[in-house]
Amino acid sequence: MSFSRPSTFADVVRHRRSVRGFLSQPVPKDILERVFELAQTAPSNCNTQPWFCALVSGDKLETLRERIPAAFTAGEWSMDFSYDGQYQGVYRERQTQAAAELYRAVGARREDKALRHKQFMRNFSFFGAPHVAFIFLPEPFGLREAADCGMFAQNLMLALSAEGLASCPQTALSFTADPVREVLGLSGEYRLLFGLSLGYEDRSDPANQCRTERAGVGEAVVFYD
Repeated sequence: MSFSRPSTFADVVRHRRSVRGFLSQPVPKDILERVFELAQTAPSNCNTQPWFCALVSGDKLETLRERIPAAFTAGEWSMDFSYDGQYQGVYRERQTQAAAELYRAVGARREDKALRHKQFMRNFSFFGAPHVAFIFLPEPFGLREAADCGMFAQNLMLALSAEGLASCPQTALSFTADPVREVLGLSGEYRLLFGLSLGYEDRSDPANQCRTERAGVGEAVVFYD
């Protein structure tokens, strides 16, 4: 099976989107190494490079694919950073619209709570991806350095896009940080920001027909002369 690779920087940026259905086919190690080498060039305050990224595959990933949904369902949440998802105003509108587009793609009507819940729970099985990158912010770093981690993650996603690969950044994967640390043998000083599922897109998955809009430049950027 062939996978198309975007050719220009603009193509790479526009090609990147959140994919919620992956093939089980692993990505060759040389490609992964090339992608993470590019990600590592991300800028950071005073060049501190305050991220720690664990790329999980194979048996450990399958263990997490069982442990994380079980912990979440049991209410055993262990978040290192607070998150309530309660946005207001236009941010709430965008959040609602994004969810509506996803549920429309998978055919989950508003009253079909069971199907909507099933789709949400796919977060915790990584949408079938063969690899997951968990991005940690080690102590004692704080908000400033969390922004640096975001730049690392964006580099990573664009590098994946350039290779014709897909990804999905997932805040949901931070809800059960303790099982992740336990399986990976990490201490509590490694605080989990989010996870990022990655691999080859399953183009037959209806969730991948979901498309979200972006605000126009005029809504987000002011040019001062």
